[in-house]
Amino acid sequence: MSGGVIALIVVLVVAVIILFRSLRIIRQFERGVVERLGKYNETLQPGLKFLVPFIDNLAVRVDMRETVLDIEPQPVITMDNVAVTVDAVVYYYVADAKARTYEVANFGMAVSKLAQTNIRNVIGEMSLDETLTSRERINAALRETLDEATDKWGVKVTRVEVKEIEPPRDIADAMSKQMKAEREKRGIILEAEAYREKQILEAEGDKQNAILKAEGNRQREILEAEGDRQAAILRAEGEAKAIEEVSNAADKFFVGNAQMLKQLQVTQAALEGNTKLVISDQSRLINVLGLGEALSNREGSK
Repeated sequence: MSGGVIALIVVLVVAVIILFRSLRIIRQFERGVVERLGKYNETLQPGLKFLVPFIDNLAVRVDMRETVLDIEPQPVITMDNVAVTVDAVVYYYVADAKARTYEVANFGMAVSKLAQTNIRNVIGEMSLDETLTSRERINAALRETLDEATDKWGVKVTRVEVKEIEPPRDIADAMSKQMKAEREKRGIILEAEAYREKQILEAEGDKQNAILKAEGNRQREILEAEGDRQAAILRAEGEAKAIEEVSNAADKFFVGNAQMLKQLQVTQAALEGNTKLVISDQSRLINVLGLGEALSNREGSK
């Protein structure tokens, strides 16, 4: 094998190596910052990219995913001179890979120190009670401040979360006792409220039972009165029927005899004056006076 062939092979191998070193694969969550002769040239998007050999350089790969940064716990003095220890975390993502690369040297340390400073500023303007009960307010104030400060760095702060605010031990013990007393107080109040509700419900139940009982008694009395009325009507109808039958019987059997009695009374009154009466033998008075048989015997003797 001649020297020229060997040289050609070497050149080809070197060319292939240079070609492969000029190819870069940028992953989906990355952006590539390319420098040409030491100066920013472009930002590579995800995919297979080609760099000009010996001229272009992939300076840095920037992770565009949301990242969490833990802020080291630090003591802070509240407005009422109480020392508390505050621990927080910051969530952010890179919005501009170029600014993230060239505008800040150590982004993690810069954000951490900035967050610590703003935590001292925010909590220093609040009392202990406000600090313990206003975490949402603290989180919102810190996020707004950090987002404004990191905007020029090409970073977007999405949220800040205060994980823990720890007061001194003596204050924590006093607060624990106060919370225990408050819980006991709430327990007593809830128990009293439950008893009151029970009494109200029982009174309402008794009231409903009394109403239902009174309604039942009223219905029973109405039914009894209705029964008595129906019975009285039936008795009255029976008595009226009996009177009607008696009246019919009296009309049938006693009206004629009464007339005869009246005639007899008139005859008696006439005879008391020795008055002579001529009575036909066909008269009903003969039967009343019992003279019918005597007349019959007299007629027979003739």
